[in-house]
Amino acid sequence: MKEFSTHWKSSKNPKKQRKYRFTAPLHIKHKFVSAHLSKELIKKYKKRSLPLKKGDKVKIMRGQFTKKEGKIARVNLRHTRVFIEGMEKTRKDGTKSLLPFHPSNLLILELNLEDKKRKEKLETKMEKK
Repeated sequence: MKEFSTHWKSSKNPKKQRKYRFTAPLHIKHKFVSAHLSKELIKKYKKRSLPLKKGDKVKIMRGQFTKKEGKIARVNLRHTRVFIEGMEKTRKDGTKSLLPFHPSNLLILELNLEDKKRKEKLETKMEKK
């Protein structure tokens, strides 16, 4: 299998689009795990979307748990999925497991700013605009 090409820009071919997303290295897949910010956060940070992180508070916009809110418990970059505390299914044997959500179905309500780099990056963006 060939190595990942960083020069690929876009293609109309769905096969190539899927291949790009599937074979991308984790530092690029991190950008695929992005969600829109709430209106208040957009005004504050002057950005439309940000990559999700553990600890962010999100609202589910689509699916079985629509309009429910929770904190992100885990982010799976390999499969582009996010797991939210409290959103779980019960298996036949009675155990509970967290459900995976696609980031496009989520809206960020609160940011986890414990990460210094993330905080600095957002503050520099605020100052520039």
